[in-house]
Amino acid sequence: MNLGTLFKDFHLDKIRLSPSSGMIEISFKPDDKDAAWELYIEMLTRIVTQPLPSSAGDEETALGSVYSLFAVTREILRRRGRGTIQFSMVAIPVLNQVVRPFTAKWHKESLAGAFDGETKRKEFREELEILQEELREYNRMLAQIAGVEDLTNLEQAEGEQR
Repeated sequence: MNLGTLFKDFHLDKIRLSPSSGMIEISFKPDDKDAAWELYIEMLTRIVTQPLPSSAGDEETALGSVYSLFAVTREILRRRGRGTIQFSMVAIPVLNQVVRPFTAKWHKESLAGAFDGETKRKEFREELEILQEELREYNRMLAQIAGVEDLTNLEQAEGEQR
């Protein structure tokens, strides 16, 4: 499978790769799979993939959780080292092209007091929902890379069956 196809298969069409990068054939080694598993679990238990009900939570904390994906991913890459180059080819574009625009915008907005007003808090939550959908697709991709069953929608699926 090539890198461009992998992103398309998980509806991450927003990711832009150079023509040659998009055609790179990727094959995930055990270190890549372990790194994907680590990030998958981190994301599965954070607001980046879990709903933030309007009656709960705090926008500043949610923004911090989204931003923490950078530190978590860097730590996984540093600790696992050069054996995770294929995983890096997936993780880095998602951070830079999906997560960074959101965090850059909302970090600046939060410094200007955006979360003090209801309108901006509502706008943040609406944009967070869009980001969460993209990151759920990314999390599904991580599950596939890790070779595990995807539990991203486990709780929503159970709720729908009741």
